[in-house]
Amino acid sequence: MTEYGRSPGSEPWHPEDPLYGDQGWGGQQAAAGQSPYGGQPQQQYPQQPQQYGTQDPYQQQYDDQQQYAPQPQQYPQQQYPQQQYDGGWDTGQHAAMPYGANPADPYGGQQPGYGSQQEADYYATPDAYPPPQPPGRRAPEPEPDWGAEAPQEETHPFFTGDDGRDDDGEYDDDPSESRRGGGRERRGKTKKKNKNGCACLVVALVLTGGLGGVGYFGYQFWQGQFGAPEDYAGKGSGSAQVEIPKGAGLSEIGAILKEAGVVKSAGAFVAAANSDPKGKSVQAGVYLLKKQMSGASAFALMLDPVSRNNLIIPEGKRNLWVYEQIDKRLEVKAGTTKAAAEANAKKLGLPSWADDNPDIKDPLEGFLFPASYPVAKGMKPEAVLRKMVARANEEFGKTDLKAEAARLGLKSPLQVITVASLVQAEGKYKQDFEKVSRVVYNRLKPNNAETVGRLEFDSTINYIKGDSKLDLGAVDNLRKIKDPYNTYDIKGLPPGPIGNPGQVAFSSALKPEPGPWYYFVSVTADKTLFAVTNEEHERNRKKYEAQQGKNGQ
Repeated sequence: MTEYGRSPGSEPWHPEDPLYGDQGWGGQQAAAGQSPYGGQPQQQYPQQPQQYGTQDPYQQQYDDQQQYAPQPQQYPQQQYPQQQYDGGWDTGQHAAMPYGANPADPYGGQQPGYGSQQEADYYATPDAYPPPQPPGRRAPEPEPDWGAEAPQEETHPFFTGDDGRDDDGEYDDDPSESRRGGGRERRGKTKKKNKNGCACLVVALVLTGGLGGVGYFGYQFWQGQFGAPEDYAGKGSGSAQVEIPKGAGLSEIGAILKEAGVVKSAGAFVAAANSDPKGKSVQAGVYLLKKQMSGASAFALMLDPVSRNNLIIPEGKRNLWVYEQIDKRLEVKAGTTKAAAEANAKKLGLPSWADDNPDIKDPLEGFLFPASYPVAKGMKPEAVLRKMVARANEEFGKTDLKAEAARLGLKSPLQVITVASLVQAEGKYKQDFEKVSRVVYNRLKPNNAETVGRLEFDSTINYIKGDSKLDLGAVDNLRKIKDPYNTYDIKGLPPGPIGNPGQVAFSSALKPEPGPWYYFVSVTADKTLFAVTNEEHERNRKKYEAQQGKNGQ
């Protein structure tokens, strides 16, 4: 079925259709007393034998139409799929009965009142689709235009120059008349177009300027990412002092140099360092450089030891020597650093187990770790000392000194540092440090028959005197010196370290080489003799004296 019940044939719309003519589709009903079929003679249907009852259902349908024709009616907006037809609007034939309907009621229980309360009007709501039109009034649906849409002419006043005003700036009385060609003639249109053309030119200039700015910054970005970094030429002039912190990378070093005015850009220094196999060998410290140097010149000068302005503390040096060197580097009065150390010893970061003996001469002794430190004019002595103590804590803190002290038979971690300082002072060569460490521990045993618990080291006498002599005279005279650091007089270790041991001496104090030695003497520049008894030691000393005589000492 197509077109809401009409079959696809060429048969015309039949007058039997209750919606025939304008009465159903035009919204106008036949006047009272007039034929609802527009004056056409009504066709009489022959009497058909009744199949479902005593009354012809089609005659009943016709009578019902006659009954309701004179009355104003509203035809129901029915959904046609609810009605079943066997051949559409066929002449001489009637629609088949709906299945399951009562033969005496051809409307299936619905009254043909078209608008009665028993049936809802599905086209009465605002959102409903419009009711279907009869075939004679149906306009064919426009075929879609699959081609490209024709461009529409631009009518905006900005582009046309016609804003509806004349030369006086007044709008036309009737714009519609103007569009029809009548009314007052517009004047000055060319002038308006010229003004708007200027506006377009201004917009174009702004856009061009914006693109130029984007291009400029894009070029700058490209230069920063892929172009050569900005750089000075030559070896510079003047002087600049910079401090490179520990662990600084090339980029950080370059930034420090740029801030100090040494190089023009950090990238110039980084590029020079990356192009050299020694690029990562720049160490922490203070450097004396020049202003406005090329990146390559600055890098080369930093590799030269001449530029280093660091204070290097050798292994075994005592604190008095360190204090003097700091005073010289800071260009301050002699004794300034020593006084600062005495006044601020407890504020410089010493470990809790340090300074555990009231007889200690200098609490910082042993904690100014031998290394290279940046020391330059303008720094405070306390700041320099604090860096040295921090380095000692870092190195010593790698080991559980309390546990190691107990294992070695020592009373405290400070005694481990003291043993290391003695090894550093007594041992002449690092390859002998572990044997020297064993001699220390053997002499500390109170039941040893050779020294009876005394160390008897000349280094402790020199520490007391602030000297470095090798031949101190007779032992009896040495024992007369009353000082808690005099190991010829006291038994056991001195109250604290007698110098600043290095890493090798510290490790040797933790791991002494097993052996029975109580004595040692260095006879040559690369040979040290160790002895178990005093007799053996005396023979070794004679070898040493003979060697000294050959050397003219």
